[in-house]
Amino acid sequence: MIQGARTRFVNRDLSWLHFNARVLQEAQDERNPLIERVRFLGIFSNNMDEFFRVRYASIQRLSKLPNQKKVRTQLGGWDAHDLMHAIQVEVNMQTQQVESTYEQLMVALEREGIVLITEKDLSKGQEEFVRKYYIEKISPSVFTMILQNDLRFPELNDGSIYLAIRLFADATSSPIQSLIEIPTDLHGRFVSLPKYGKNYLMYLDDVLRYNLRYAYFIFPTNRIEAHSFKISRDAELDMDHHDVSKTMLDRVRRGLEDRMGGDPVRMAYDQDMDSGFLESLVERIGFEDTDALNPGGRYHNKRDLMRFPNVGGPHLEHPPLPPLNHPDLDLERSLLQVIRQKDVLIFTPYHTFSYIIRFLRESAMDPLVESISITLYRLASQSRIISALINAAKNGKRVRVVIELQARFDEQNNIHYLEKMRKEGIEVQTGVEGLKVHSKIISVERRTGQGRELFSVVGTGNFHEGTARVYTDYFLFTADKRITKEVAKVFQFLAEPYRVQKYKHLLVSPHFTRKGLVKCIDQEIAHAKAGRTAEIWMKFNSLSSYDLGQKLYEASQAGVKIKLIVRGVCCVKPGIPGLSEHIEVISVVDRFLEHNRVYAFSNGGKWSMYVASFDLMTRNLDLRVEVGAPIYSPSVQAEILDHMACMWKDNVKARMHGESSMNAYRKIPGPRIRSQEELYRYAQNQLKTGGHS
Repeated sequence: MIQGARTRFVNRDLSWLHFNARVLQEAQDERNPLIERVRFLGIFSNNMDEFFRVRYASIQRLSKLPNQKKVRTQLGGWDAHDLMHAIQVEVNMQTQQVESTYEQLMVALEREGIVLITEKDLSKGQEEFVRKYYIEKISPSVFTMILQNDLRFPELNDGSIYLAIRLFADATSSPIQSLIEIPTDLHGRFVSLPKYGKNYLMYLDDVLRYNLRYAYFIFPTNRIEAHSFKISRDAELDMDHHDVSKTMLDRVRRGLEDRMGGDPVRMAYDQDMDSGFLESLVERIGFEDTDALNPGGRYHNKRDLMRFPNVGGPHLEHPPLPPLNHPDLDLERSLLQVIRQKDVLIFTPYHTFSYIIRFLRESAMDPLVESISITLYRLASQSRIISALINAAKNGKRVRVVIELQARFDEQNNIHYLEKMRKEGIEVQTGVEGLKVHSKIISVERRTGQGRELFSVVGTGNFHEGTARVYTDYFLFTADKRITKEVAKVFQFLAEPYRVQKYKHLLVSPHFTRKGLVKCIDQEIAHAKAGRTAEIWMKFNSLSSYDLGQKLYEASQAGVKIKLIVRGVCCVKPGIPGLSEHIEVISVVDRFLEHNRVYAFSNGGKWSMYVASFDLMTRNLDLRVEVGAPIYSPSVQAEILDHMACMWKDNVKARMHGESSMNAYRKIPGPRIRSQEELYRYAQNQLKTGGHS
């Protein structure tokens, strides 16, 4: 571990909470359309759920290991229990902000004629509608679980919302205790009521609350209490790697079954719930002292706000920014012919993702194309990528797919596609033992009269039509032999991982990425020490590798100017005299999720840069198969530098990293620059000028 890591670096989990605070800022930002603000509150909640299922659960497991010295090294000098306490303090503070923000948004919605009402606010006509809606739509899916001490406590589902119910017959008898799981999957969370001058919405929770007397009609009841809560379970996929008789597919399937019963790690509950009832639930569910108990308001699973319906006008949402065509690619020209002549960079969602589909479909139809190889990590639920690959197989192409079965929370979807592809005669490999395959690469081999011809796509994000509409990502299309030959080598390594390939041009994890990045940083240090201009620009999602953080500190101390655009975790502390005064870090959170990764080095005036699938995290550098491609095309280099410069000028959605200015909006004098809007205009101008912006 780096000496003094706890003081020199920000803990990755606390840094992640700082990131989610930026998401919460978007819900609070009155410059955003109102419905978008509501949905950002849902994104915040969804992020927090995943944090507890993955990161908090991981720290909790570490806290139980015998070698706590090693654990402190893994946690950057933190004691596991101290870190869990610090996390809970921060989360409870953010939860209070969420409840306050939620109330403000409800008031703002009412001003727009959108009213969320509870079971206590219904008119006679609305009461009749809610009663009928319950009988016809909900009651068949409602199961009442009566809690009795002599009966086993029911198994609760991760992430579901429950009503904890107490039924009182009179003032003297003990209440009957019960649970109901709210069936949101079938009906959605929000029910539209008949319009009476305003748009009325109601939580499904409250539809149930209104009808509880009917649900428990067999019990004589004078009063009913109902408070919501939810639990989060450890989402670690427990894989039995010792049983060599089982395939990876078998182990993932078993791991998914076991995950359903993972240990509970968090409970979010209505703070108005009776304390005795709460204590009983906590004990019977099986919570431990280190589990997180987060009091909140009346409603939980605010992640459902991500799908909050816009029953108002279009002004309540972002104006549409439809994906644009690329000036070098059109329907009248062969993509392979264009790529043969020049490298092309697609920048989603500003450019349309459909070029990836077209590339695969053209390869599937071209009689000279012999094989298509691709790595897949996450896929859309109705994937046109898979359809294009099946089309290629039906046309007699050799199609080789490496699909990662351990893509967290997408395992079931990937198993579905694996089986579908195998039925169509596609060669499917389920990753590499001990390594996650996180690279985003395609290799197409074509036979000509002159021999073999290779085409490649190297991406920073998934081949996923859905996320391509909201994630910013680069996809480099190239026929440059320096790149295409080495992409083919990556597929050779995936087929025979016991044979480590060597690369002169690509950055490939787990063997060469770290060394390659350190070499580039060392070159900038040498330039700075020689009095030459030395600059590093990087854009990525997370920096949690203390080794590379220390290397950036070293570069800063040598005088290298370092600009980092980091969406999420950033363990480096910028602007500290004698350590990092030449490091600046900003984060942009806006309508699109910043996801494209760039590593650029001024290299004495002759820029070298890579677009890559990896972040600066230990898992990306040492425990995954990742690929970064060099940008050799001067025009594509100029394009990327324009993109980076635009983001660096952002004075609307850019936030600062730093101990004294964490998440403060970055203020730069001059005209208003909202980088995502500017980048869309940049792509529009590219189209008008034929590629010269």
